[in-house]
Amino acid sequence: MILQLITSFIAAATFCILFNAPRRALLQCGTSGMVGWLVYLLLDKQWDTVIATFFATVVVGVVSQIFARSFKMPVIIFSVGGVITMVPGGMAYDAMRKFVEKDYIDAVQIATQVLMLSGAIATGLVLSEVLGQMFRRKRKQGL
Repeated sequence: MILQLITSFIAAATFCILFNAPRRALLQCGTSGMVGWLVYLLLDKQWDTVIATFFATVVVGVVSQIFARSFKMPVIIFSVGGVITMVPGGMAYDAMRKFVEKDYIDAVQIATQVLMLSGAIATGLVLSEVLGQMFRRKRKQGL
């Protein structure tokens, strides 16, 4: 598990380099990716992969919101790096390969799983943004 966390940190940080994130944000980008992968690993054992991906993405979104406020940078810098470890790119490739090989039953099954995982990622990011806005609004009203 520790090796996976180190690898997810490196993957998220190096993707942020490709994404042209500022150098001073690379540590936080890697951390958000590692935290997301940790949550995914812990939840994937008990729940379905789609649900684990959703909750891991919500956590990445919340961590990204915190980093963005703390370091005065756009949220997308941290959230893109954070979710990159959960993107089902390999599965999407497998689905397309099955379509090309005319194995349509397997292709549709894999493509459906890819769509559900992608939807879980998108929904998790949107939910974390909504939660962040609700928290900020509540905090402003309380002051």
